[in-house]
Amino acid sequence: MPLTPLPAIVDMNPLVGQVDFLWITFDCLRFDVATLCTQAGETPHLPEIWERRETPGTFTLPAHLAFFHGFWPTPGGEGPHPRLFALEFDGSLSTAATTYVFREVPDLLSGFVALGYRTYCVGGVGFFNKRNPLGHVLPGYFQESVWSPELGVASRNSPALQVEAAVKWLAKQPRTQRVLLFVNIAATHPPHAFFAGTPTECVDSQRAALRAVDRELPRLYAALRARGPCFALFTGDHGEAYGEDGRFGHRLAHPVVTTVPYAHFLVV
Repeated sequence: MPLTPLPAIVDMNPLVGQVDFLWITFDCLRFDVATLCTQAGETPHLPEIWERRETPGTFTLPAHLAFFHGFWPTPGGEGPHPRLFALEFDGSLSTAATTYVFREVPDLLSGFVALGYRTYCVGGVGFFNKRNPLGHVLPGYFQESVWSPELGVASRNSPALQVEAAVKWLAKQPRTQRVLLFVNIAATHPPHAFFAGTPTECVDSQRAALRAVDRELPRLYAALRARGPCFALFTGDHGEAYGEDGRFGHRLAHPVVTTVPYAHFLVV
């Protein structure tokens, strides 16, 4: 498996501008679901170890707005925790010498573009559907973006079709062109009972959805590996409650929602 684990603190300064980037958010993915899958050997193409982190948002919109401005899920334990990327920001306690700081830009994607990167978004959930002004906000951070119902939460084929969209876009990019590819995985967001044949959404059906995503990843890794080294960042944007303490869904501050799986590594 072409994944090279990296330590929690990585000096991004020699990487930004030199390697491609892959950011994947697994919408609604719970930490316990991701770890159950890895422990059972169900997702051999995903990280073997997920780090437990706390998300800055309890649903897709605020979580991604934070991510795109440098505030990815926060490690547990005593901080401050150095961030991988940051914008110029007075008083930031989590900007360290290892942090790549983008200056005079309003968001990370603009910073990557200023360095010559080409950015592309493969949308998943409704906040990426471009069907209304709100649906344009998150994909609007990217130079190019794609969404269709077949890539969305109601499509059982979304894992294969989202990876296919990403691979096709990569094939159009010259190998000398540095890229930042972002994918918002739809399958792990309800409805996903159809992946497991369960009557309702639950831990088992989200596990089945994650297995479906895992099966498609080798094609994406191969396309990236053909271009050269790629820094990959995988995370849940938030989790999902399936009845714990009488809570259901997300957009609520319950530990199963605020705790997400996180990993970063090299695809080589």
